[in-house]
Amino acid sequence: MNEFYKIEMDHYKRKSHFDYFNSLAFPYVGTTVNIDITKLQSAVKAQKLPFFLTICYCVSRAANAVPEFRQRIANGGIIEYENCRTSHTVALEDGTYCYCTLEDRLSFWDYLEYGRLEQQIAKEKRDIEENDAANDLLYISTLPWLSYAALVQPVPVPADSNPRITWGKFFTQNERILLPVSVLCHHALVDGKHIADFYEALAEQCERVCELISTDPISI
Repeated sequence: MNEFYKIEMDHYKRKSHFDYFNSLAFPYVGTTVNIDITKLQSAVKAQKLPFFLTICYCVSRAANAVPEFRQRIANGGIIEYENCRTSHTVALEDGTYCYCTLEDRLSFWDYLEYGRLEQQIAKEKRDIEENDAANDLLYISTLPWLSYAALVQPVPVPADSNPRITWGKFFTQNERILLPVSVLCHHALVDGKHIADFYEALAEQCERVCELISTDPISI
């Protein structure tokens, strides 16, 4: 079980914000930002690495770098996980999809091997049911068929507090390769500054992985 601790609400600086946004029918906040992946995409292509798993690794590491993305609403208060797993969609041969859950506490190269294996297992199970107790999940999806400027996400009733992160098809603009990345979070936990922190961390993770691929290439 993923470890977490309970935040003391009496000392929580956003308590009034938490109470307000947690009372709304649609308490979510989100945005779409184009991320520059010019160097990363070139490195991934040169090494023939799986693009989705590479981005998923970067996204997972970036989300876990922002404490607010690891926070969840539980029993009227807030808990913060030590680390959150991703649950992403995996395409099936009949045009539908299943879910696959991954940990990111691995080296990049180990993660790629592990991710490929877990995706194959997920395809065999063909499961779209999430564990209700898996409050630590980051919900991940992708639209590799199109680029977009905005995205509307489906959300449950009552609202959950799991961040949702989706990316579309990368495109070229002014000789740069850009990837639209959408984020949707519960506003009782996450403000615009925290979302900006995520995008900054994502850019840093993409740079680190690009350097790793370039300096220590491994064909898998």
